[in-house]
Amino acid sequence: MQSLGSTRRSFAPWADPDAKPYIRFENVTKRFGDFIAVDDLSLTIYEREFFALLGASGCGKTTLLRMLAGFEHPTSGRVLLDGQDLRGVPPYRRPVNMMFQSYALFPHMDVASNIAFGLKQDGMQKGEIAERVAQMLKLVQLEPFAKRRPHQLSGGQRQRVALARSLAKRPKVLLLDEPLGALDKKLREETQFELMDLQHELGLTFIVVTHDQEEAMTMADRIAVMEKGRVMQVATPAEIYEAPASRFVAGFVGSINMFEGVLVKADGGAAEIRDRSGAPLLVGEAPAAAPGGTVWLAVRPEKMRVTRERPPEAANVLEGEIWDIAYLGDMTVYNVKLDDGRIIKASMMNSQRRLEDALTWHDRAWISFPADAGVLLTS
Repeated sequence: MQSLGSTRRSFAPWADPDAKPYIRFENVTKRFGDFIAVDDLSLTIYEREFFALLGASGCGKTTLLRMLAGFEHPTSGRVLLDGQDLRGVPPYRRPVNMMFQSYALFPHMDVASNIAFGLKQDGMQKGEIAERVAQMLKLVQLEPFAKRRPHQLSGGQRQRVALARSLAKRPKVLLLDEPLGALDKKLREETQFELMDLQHELGLTFIVVTHDQEEAMTMADRIAVMEKGRVMQVATPAEIYEAPASRFVAGFVGSINMFEGVLVKADGGAAEIRDRSGAPLLVGEAPAAAPGGTVWLAVRPEKMRVTRERPPEAANVLEGEIWDIAYLGDMTVYNVKLDDGRIIKASMMNSQRRLEDALTWHDRAWISFPADAGVLLTS
């Protein structure tokens, strides 16, 4: 079987049947009065994994993080770390540290003192504290800023101070709650790669909570997509994107075109569906469904081509009118209105600086995509 997308490292303990998870959530439920924040959730995370909890606000991802940190307690179920049940273990006794979304820096302390705060609380000797703080400043490249106060730093520098303070106590697990939300887009992108390199260098387990799909896709070894307190799918970024388990996951991660239809036949691994307009669509991989059932074909915009002339050998072809165009520099996004009123989105890379006879608004155009471009979903 061909791999789905590239991987940033060969680390994959979840594929080893003999590997033991480092963190376990076992049938965990968390209620706040009548509201169920986490609903009978089970999840495993491995040592040295960079794991992302991805979902919209209110889906339960931060509550899950806070239960691991010890700031909240499960209504039912168990949370285990390295085989130990954490029930009754206070936050300061757990080998876990949490970096908050607000950074929570002490405004009256300089950078070095902020980093040293937790070490002093633990009663570490002055000489050891000074050495550890120096190590952390070097690690996050803030040595020249040791005596500055938080208000004298940029957003990115404050984020690094919070990270250094979280790492100073050398936790086994670092929890990051929306860590990059306060940064501008360019700095956020740079910091994502810095966090990845830092996690790999330190060999720690990182768990990040985010609603930003691009952030999760960039940094994480695996992603848990959450909705209403439940995990909808756990997989690598490439698997989440290329082989979503449901319409919810397909629609939440990235842009998607969804064709609802009836499964006409499934033969030899391939399938044919008839969408609501009556057009036949060919699919390279058949689902576990009986002919006659309702299915959905999910196709990413970049898997589609937009042309002025009908492509002669394309497996799937649809005709429509250019309805909107967005030029994004590296790519152009076309919204094509089909004759039945549906809007299909297709994105094409701008590999050339100039295009002759370029498509424009209200032009008739053909959208085409191969049989293996999409994934057929049954739910």
